[in-house]
Amino acid sequence: QVRLVESGGGLAQPGGSLRLSCAASGFTFSSSAMSWARQAPGKGLEWVSGVSRDGRPTYYVDSVKGRFTISRDNAKNTVYLQMNSLKTEDTALYYCAKGRPPFSPSTRGQGNQVTVSS
Repeated sequence: QVRLVESGGGLAQPGGSLRLSCAASGFTFSSSAMSWARQAPGKGLEWVSGVSRDGRPTYYVDSVKGRFTISRDNAKNTVYLQMNSLKTEDTALYYCAKGRPPFSPSTRGQGNQVTVSS
C-alpha cells in the first residue's frame, strides 16, 4: 500500500523559501518516478515537478522553473521540493505523488499547506 507523508510547509513571505519533504513507503521507491502537484483554492490539481527514478532528469511547470528544485534520496525513500523566490500565487496545498500524472488519491499524499503572504 502506497504511503506518502509530506512535511515542511507553512507560511512564508513573498521572496522567501520553504522546503517540502515527502517520506515514502509501501512500494519500491528507487524504481518509481516521483512528482509534486498542487491545488490552489478554487482550482484543480496542477502538476508542478517530476523526477526520474535515479534523480535525473527533472521536470518543471513553466511557472516554477528557476525557482523550485526537486530532488530525491533513494537511501532515505524521500523526495524533496526546494521552493525559492516564493510568490503569492504559489499558495496551495502541495501533494507528493508516485509516478507521473494523472494522479489518484491512492498514489498521492494527504497534502501540505503552503501559504505565501506578507
